[in-house]
Amino acid sequence: MVQFHQTLSEESIHMRFFRAMNLDQRVAHDRLTRNCFIDYAREMALVAETADHRIAGVARLIKSRDRSEAECAILVSDLFHGRGLGTELLRRLLEVARAESVHHITAEILPENHTIQHILERLGFEVRYDVEEQLVKAEITL
Repeated sequence: MVQFHQTLSEESIHMRFFRAMNLDQRVAHDRLTRNCFIDYAREMALVAETADHRIAGVARLIKSRDRSEAECAILVSDLFHGRGLGTELLRRLLEVARAESVHHITAEILPENHTIQHILERLGFEVRYDVEEQLVKAEITL
């Protein structure tokens, strides 16, 4: 995970976390422990890795308490942008959600992150700008 975070630009971090975070903050032991050791009944993480076992991208599905709704998030290494990896990770995340009986998925996106907005639209999400929160919200009913 530390090597994965070393491949991420400041822009990629801002688009995913909505704020700047330096490498030391992102790879702090406590933070990585929370991200790597998850409760699979409530959360799922799909990890794409290269043939030499380097992480290329991570997609997460975080379920609500009743587990019928979830939020999704994705982060792809800058080395793999523009290759369809984000689309494939999200497509597979939708398959996992269906298998887990999740019926509704949401995502919050920065308005300037047009790439993920287009990917979500292609996968069937309804994407709209929330004026009050100044965020783009995406949702899909499975």
